[in-house]
Amino acid sequence: MKILIIGAGYMGRRCKEAWGDEAVLSEKIISTVDEALAEIDAHSPDVVFNAAGIKGVPNVDWCEDHQLETIRGNTLEPIVLADACQQRGVYLLHMGSGCIFYGDSAHEDKAWREDDMGNPQPVYSRTKWAADLVLSTLPNVGIARIRMPIDWKPAPGNLINKLASYPKVIDVENSVTIVEDMIDVFHQLLEKRAAGIFHVSNPGTMRHRELIGLYEELVDPSHTNEWISNEELVAQGLATKGRSNNFLANENLAKVGITMRPIGEALRDTLEKYAEAKNAE
Repeated sequence: MKILIIGAGYMGRRCKEAWGDEAVLSEKIISTVDEALAEIDAHSPDVVFNAAGIKGVPNVDWCEDHQLETIRGNTLEPIVLADACQQRGVYLLHMGSGCIFYGDSAHEDKAWREDDMGNPQPVYSRTKWAADLVLSTLPNVGIARIRMPIDWKPAPGNLINKLASYPKVIDVENSVTIVEDMIDVFHQLLEKRAAGIFHVSNPGTMRHRELIGLYEELVDPSHTNEWISNEELVAQGLATKGRSNNFLANENLAKVGITMRPIGEALRDTLEKYAEAKNAE
């Protein structure tokens, strides 16, 4: 299988690293169908994985003041890429976001299903949801939604790095995605050419206190922080808008024969590997 990865950001590079010679990483910024067709024709892939997108620097609050850039990167680019893939008959896996859901769902367990309608609030979430609405109508397209990625590799965008660096942290409960497991799931979805929407989050939920607790146990026993509420995050000027907090049910992965490790098991394993990587720096 030859995989063309669009988007040379952190996730694109992590996938290329894991998939090796099986994947080609494109650094081209796609803005038109012709540009997407040219990139597909240049590499003749069996499948295309879209890891490109705009999430803002230093965080998603940036998107509030850069709406057009965010729309181009998160909504228009996936659409023109999907257009090109449809024309060439190539399967497309698009990396989406579980941040399109806010709060509890109407289901008894409060978890959001893949076919639930999103209720996004900030610009970033709205642009990701807009792409999902369009791409989910097409055949031969998969949408893989991730949530709050946690990696064993230290990096600025890693949730471990983020939470450990904040003097004030909100203690909320969420579904999360372990990057090591995510990369494996992405590869399986590409192999299967699985169409539809998939929640790529590890079964179970995690509180920020659990991650910080493991960080202090395994990485830095001297670490300290202040715990605040989600409302205080905005009131104290630490964020423009409240963050998405939700639980995701990943029912559709099971339908195509894919499983992920429970978050408790995967989180400890990830923090142990993270500690080793930090000690090797």
